[in-house]
Amino acid sequence: MAEEKAQGGPEGDAGQGEEGGGAKSAKKLSMKMMLMAGAGALVVLGGGGGAAFMFLKPKPDAVHGAAAKKPAKKGKDDKGKDEKGAGQVTDGPDGVLFYTMPDVVVNMQTADGRPTFLKLKLTLELPDQATVETLEPNMPRLQDMFQTFLRELRPEDLSGSQGSYQLRMEILRRVNLVIAPSKANAVLIEEMLIN
Repeated sequence: MAEEKAQGGPEGDAGQGEEGGGAKSAKKLSMKMMLMAGAGALVVLGGGGGAAFMFLKPKPDAVHGAAAKKPAKKGKDDKGKDEKGAGQVTDGPDGVLFYTMPDVVVNMQTADGRPTFLKLKLTLELPDQATVETLEPNMPRLQDMFQTFLRELRPEDLSGSQGSYQLRMEILRRVNLVIAPSKANAVLIEEMLIN
């Protein structure tokens, strides 16, 4: 019997089997852990990729409806690319032009300090193309002037038709100051949201 133990007989095999079985189960355990970690990583990456695909894909109107909804004239630079922040020009009645400005969004003053935002979509009524050409290079000045003026308003200042009328007149005055000696005929408020 001593020889069988020394040579790794039946009892020696049993001893090796326990040690070998422990090593095999540790390898199986680590292999399972690696597979589970890999599967978890695939789920996380797949979910992130799917979310990015859903939220970052172009809207159908931007891809297919762009040709159908093309305005008569559009602010473009010399190379034909759209300028950032350029407005859209459309023809109006009696030879006037309507210049739709980029949306203006500002954080307004409130008495209680809670955040309140104002979003305006403005269209300027301009007498001719020369006024449009005077207006476009001055857009950064106009946007700065709007931001400064609108940030000082309170939501109460814009309530009712009187508030809307005063806002139009103040914006028209500021536009005409910037583009002088040219002159805009009117300011049209297409959208005014206070949040």
